[in-house]
Amino acid sequence: MERAPASTEQACMLCRRAEADPDICGRKLEKEGLCAHVFCLFFANELYQQWLKELGLMGFLPEDIRRTIQRAARKDCFVCGENGAAITCHETDCDRSFHLPCAVEGGCVTQFLPQYRSFCWEHRPEQAVEAALEENTTCLICLDPVGDRKSYGTMVCPACKHAWFHRGCIQGQAARAGISCFQCPLCRDKEEFVLEMLTVGIRIPFRLPSWENSHGYAALYERHGRCDASECLCPGGREQAEEEGPWQLLLCCSCAAEGTHRRCAYSGNSTASWECNSCAGLGTGKRQSTRISSPSTASQAPSGSSCGSPPLQDSLRSSPPGPERVRECSRLQRRAQTPYSRPSRHGGRSRAPAPSAESSTPSQAVLGLSHSSLVPETSSPSTSSHEASGSSCALDSGSCSSLPGPVRTRDRSRLRRRAQNPYSHLDSPMLDFAFLFSYSGGA
Repeated sequence: MERAPASTEQACMLCRRAEADPDICGRKLEKEGLCAHVFCLFFANELYQQWLKELGLMGFLPEDIRRTIQRAARKDCFVCGENGAAITCHETDCDRSFHLPCAVEGGCVTQFLPQYRSFCWEHRPEQAVEAALEENTTCLICLDPVGDRKSYGTMVCPACKHAWFHRGCIQGQAARAGISCFQCPLCRDKEEFVLEMLTVGIRIPFRLPSWENSHGYAALYERHGRCDASECLCPGGREQAEEEGPWQLLLCCSCAAEGTHRRCAYSGNSTASWECNSCAGLGTGKRQSTRISSPSTASQAPSGSSCGSPPLQDSLRSSPPGPERVRECSRLQRRAQTPYSRPSRHGGRSRAPAPSAESSTPSQAVLGLSHSSLVPETSSPSTSSHEASGSSCALDSGSCSSLPGPVRTRDRSRLRRRAQNPYSHLDSPMLDFAFLFSYSGGA
């Protein structure tokens, strides 16, 4: 690294660098005429921190720092060759000394643990995990190719043994993630991975991730604060909002990305939620509507069939004129009066004549009963008279759909008897069994 000119920022008195990698050396401290990086102080030989951090530089006494500087002036860095090397290899009988910024260039390992031990390239700890490096393997962080084997600059996750990365790349990730979020980029292991990285000299800051400290997600906590109605009625403008009342701002209950005043949405004070057009669709959902139905629309609404049958007026409008239209009218009126009656399954085909009660056996009486005859109508006398008057229409409709001949004559006879006495079949002792048989599809 180039030394800073005399006119620029003051250099660290231990590594003699004005500018150094903050991920390795930490921030610079200046006090009482002394200047040093935080980790240059921790890794320096025979320099110890006091319990009171208010003393000197983070608890390192000024007189102790000056004595360490004097001892380092007599040692040369084995990496850059200059004097002032304050860090010595922790291995016994090894006198290699170096500056902290020169550690990476010389292949040295500095363990950022409470003991703050340092090792030269010969005695540094290596990864003990055995992992085969496949051809064309790339770094998971920078996506550049890694070396052909495990080395000081090429590292592997000890947990999954498949995540390979450069030392500089994983150091940058550790500096940004912090101890709480630092993990393997591939398998997400934390315990074994963090311990291994600390052993081989990766510095992991004991703090929250940088994206949380720098308020990277601050925009996500902002609340929408303006009225987005097409015409805002608030005298104070779209940005004005009150806690309650007509100018209270209601946010969309689905996306919360749009809002409106109560008065602008024409909603009362009892309205608890509101939904924008983007989430609910125009004219649908929970959005408050300002349109009131006309009397004609309101009167037509209850007249529709509740079982999905077409409305009476729409069916008559599309039906052909003449007697066919009259028969259609009678059929739709009966369906509106008994909306839950089961339709015939024969689809217009001729049905077997219903045997009379005198000449038929009990089994034949069961098979002759239809599902519509098993659901009595609880209608008023006026309704019954109306049905009796409309029986001729039903007879005509039945005669149009049945085949000519004796079968048609018996059908008309049966329909006339049923129109004269619609509840005569309820006296059959097999009523319950006939109902179950016809409801299950046997009729």
